[in-house]
Amino acid sequence: MFLIEQQLIEDKIKEYCRANDIALAELKWQPIPFSGEWGFATSFFQTAANEAKLGKGNKVPVPQKAQEIAEQVRGQIGSVTGISHIEAMKGYLNVYFKASEYAQRVVEEVLANGADFGRGEARTETVMVEYAQPNTHHSFHIGHARNTVLGEALARLVEFAGFNTIRASYPGDLGLGVITVMWIYEKLYKGQEPAGVHERGQWMLKIYAEATALLEKKQNETPEQTAQREAYEAERREMYRKWDAGDENVRELWRVTREWSLDELREILRMLDVKIDVWFYESDVDEPSKAIINELIERNIAEDERAQGGPVIVKIDEKLGLTKEKYRTAVVLRNDGTSLYLTKDLALAKVKFEKFHVDRSIYVVDSRQSLHFQQAFKILELWGFKQAEKCYHLSYGYVTLPEGAMSSRKGRVALFKEVYDEAIRRVLSVEAEKSVDIPDEEREKIATQIGLGALVYSLLSVDNNKDIVFDINEALSFDGRTAPYIQNAHVRANSILKKSSFRLQPAPFEYELTKQEIELIEQMSQFPQKVKQAAEEYRPLVMATFAYDLANAFHSFYHAVPVLQTEDENLRNARLRLVAAAKQTIANALRLLDIQAPDVM
Repeated sequence: MFLIEQQLIEDKIKEYCRANDIALAELKWQPIPFSGEWGFATSFFQTAANEAKLGKGNKVPVPQKAQEIAEQVRGQIGSVTGISHIEAMKGYLNVYFKASEYAQRVVEEVLANGADFGRGEARTETVMVEYAQPNTHHSFHIGHARNTVLGEALARLVEFAGFNTIRASYPGDLGLGVITVMWIYEKLYKGQEPAGVHERGQWMLKIYAEATALLEKKQNETPEQTAQREAYEAERREMYRKWDAGDENVRELWRVTREWSLDELREILRMLDVKIDVWFYESDVDEPSKAIINELIERNIAEDERAQGGPVIVKIDEKLGLTKEKYRTAVVLRNDGTSLYLTKDLALAKVKFEKFHVDRSIYVVDSRQSLHFQQAFKILELWGFKQAEKCYHLSYGYVTLPEGAMSSRKGRVALFKEVYDEAIRRVLSVEAEKSVDIPDEEREKIATQIGLGALVYSLLSVDNNKDIVFDINEALSFDGRTAPYIQNAHVRANSILKKSSFRLQPAPFEYELTKQEIELIEQMSQFPQKVKQAAEEYRPLVMATFAYDLANAFHSFYHAVPVLQTEDENLRNARLRLVAAAKQTIANALRLLDIQAPDVM
């Protein structure tokens, strides 16, 4: 926000420390909350500690030495244009701005940069975020939605923070679950699939649950039922064997039914405004993953125990020289030569690093896979990939229903499309009563923006490490800490600007700011830092919380501070520009959360 002044002061500090042989630590600037003035500050405690380690300072206590350095630096800086005053206090250098100038600078920077306000400078690193990757041959449920919106929000944040960003999806299209759907379709339902994309995807989930019930051993089953179940199981296993052997008919059935799932996934991603750049499939890396095992064995990273009837393993703790168990021993290839998820993740990482030149790889996968990714990253490190230290598992908690855990096998899931439709239906029913002057086609668009926003925010506003008990009534509530509350702040700001007959003209903030104006300006000024924090910590929750706090500040301003009713022209212009800046900042924050900002509601 005030990089020119900050850099000027920083240069003077460095110049002074060089001239006086002071071991200056990295300067970390923090905003000073409003207390009559705004400002920013930096500490000299680490510098004082550095001096003590070097035997300088005549054994003066670190806090006292930090204050001495702050005072010395303060005496050398002198006056700086745009700065009200500078003080040395308790080891800190506090730099203050005149309140009116600070307010104007914040507002003008927002308006000058528009949709780019808060965007970070271009970074040299490439980040790949892997998400939106449900298994095929099922239907997209609310748990998949949590994964997808977390990944998309993170991708938007790291991209906005300046990183070259690649969005990747890695759907699981192999395994017994896939074969189960193919088996029951071939046996009982061939040619009976619905025509619609969503209907077909949901139908596949239904027949999967039916197949699971047919194959599941039941209590007190008769000999006839046992024989029937075992015959079904034999048929399913034979289909799996044929798929593995490359049987042309089975492979074609797999391709057709897989595409049905992908059709639904692509349509839901379109609804969520998610644009995947790179599609990886589990089937693509299955065979290549087996080939890398030989390299791991040759390089003495993996140990081949197949001759003794065992698998191929990596004794991670031993290879890292750890004396206490932490990463354990990982199996990377079964005795029968078949791969595991870990095998394929290693192969996929190799592709990411070598083909796409990824510096940071972020995996958005539920918390059950924490050990899996710890092992994968350490094996990549042993393998020699420097990028391994910047691999990150963004884990998230389970999404359950009030009646218990979701289960595709039992068909007990909250399907995303059904929740989405219900959200829009509820918004439309409210709009029909409150917004009678809005045309029907416009009302449908607004209902989609609000309903989908409510759903997305309900999944982002909970810490990703916590479980969510998904209750549709709570998710679609429009009161309190919700997306509609934030969206309504944008709508109110738009309404003020729309009603104004005055052009937005530059105006000084040379008047006593109300506490509501101060809080609103304070919130807006924090946006660039919140973007940086959320991106560097890989925490979309930081932005979700900020968006609510910003909206809350605007609602307080809206109720307490007159804008259009103000007779003083300069005051009115200043407040109109403040409203316009708030509207823009709210829109920017919502966009990073993959939530639209309606102009009316």
